[in-house]
Amino acid sequence: MDVGIFFAALGINLLELTEASAVGLALYADSRNARAFLYVALGVIVVYIPTLLVGKAISLLPVFLVRVIAASLLLYFGLRLARSARRSALRSMQTGNPGKQAVEEHFEKGIMSTGISVGLVEAFEASIVLVALFPINFSSAIYGTVAGIAIVIAATYILKSQVRKIKQAYMKVVVSALLLTFSTFWYAESIISINDLIIIPAFLIYLLAVYAFAYRKNALMSKRNDQ
Repeated sequence: MDVGIFFAALGINLLELTEASAVGLALYADSRNARAFLYVALGVIVVYIPTLLVGKAISLLPVFLVRVIAASLLLYFGLRLARSARRSALRSMQTGNPGKQAVEEHFEKGIMSTGISVGLVEAFEASIVLVALFPINFSSAIYGTVAGIAIVIAATYILKSQVRKIKQAYMKVVVSALLLTFSTFWYAESIISINDLIIIPAFLIYLLAVYAFAYRKNALMSKRNDQ
């Protein structure tokens, strides 16, 4: 066992797969359908299996193209979900009791595309590091990868019951902000190298922007109705 390789593999998997898990949780809370996790997992598996089988060959894929395609998909669905959040916010204000509004909605095909895209890109980012670790100590890299995946799955399961308590309109705002954040990040990263920490302030900015888009005009309409 090479401890350094183990923790390197563990760290990269925690970093990348936690981001994928965050989107999966948000999609699940919005759709109320556990298939959201399966789609994210499918994207990860599609990358990780070839990585284990062909090793360095995975690094020959055009990362620029992978990022741009995924970013474009997330941008489309992020904007679409922002509009959906606005409609949900308006419905909740019109009913006067958003807690009792129906939350069962159709599981949109866009969620499948979004989940798979996020899983693909995050796993691809991790695989680039893993293929460099495999030649040094393959077993330690595998152990670190398995441990990282197990931790992310356990944390996701624990948080799963909590996110369902959040109102659907709010979750749509969160999901839209997440998708737009990752879309912008991947567009930028396809051109220049960016620290992953930039995701946090970018997400907060998008969160405020989508919230304002969804609720500002609806609040004014509500006040007029009260008058």
